[in-house]
Formats: sequence, structure tokens, C-alpha cells
Amino acid sequence: MVSVRWNLAAFKKFEKAIKYIKEDSSLNAENVRIEINSEIDSIAIYPQKYPVDKYKKKNDGNYRAFEIYHYRIAYKITNAKIIILRFRSTHQEPKSY
Repeated sequence: MVSVRWNLAAFKKFEKAIKYIKEDSSLNAENVRIEINSEIDSIAIYPQKYPVDKYKKKNDGNYRAFEIYHYRIAYKITNAKIIILRFRSTHQEPKSY
């Protein structure tokens, strides 16, 4: 199992999304936080669990992404760790990077 690290900008967007959900329901916000963190924990065990990120240009297969609760989470697999690169609402236009 490898460690998972967040890109600071991605983590801030995650926290902002949880805060937004919390405005309507603290319980829903906590459930979303738990489910997303659970999925992130699962990629530490099996990094190839999700498909190759179709929006990543020149992707060698180490950039992957998944969607949960209308959020898209992109990550990079390295030998030593997994880096969460992006956290975006699926209601936004996707960006290539």
C-alpha cells in the first residue's frame, strides 16, 4: 500500500465543497466526506482501480480519475505515492491538463 497525498489546491476545493454541502445539511456533508475519503483510501490499496484519465494529455497510464457525488477526482500514481491532483464538480466543463 502506498501513501496518498493531496495537491493543496485540490484539497482546498474538497474542503470548500464539503463546507457548501454543510450549509444545507451537516449530516450529508459528513457522509460525502466519509465516502470520498473511503474511495481515496481504496486507491492506496489498488491504485489502478479507476480508468486512465481521459482529459490528461500525454497520459502514460499513471494519471487516473473517478467520479463520486458529482465530483471528479484526478490522481497520479508514482512508485512511492499517489497524488490527488484535481477535485472538480462534474457540473463544470472539464479541463485538459
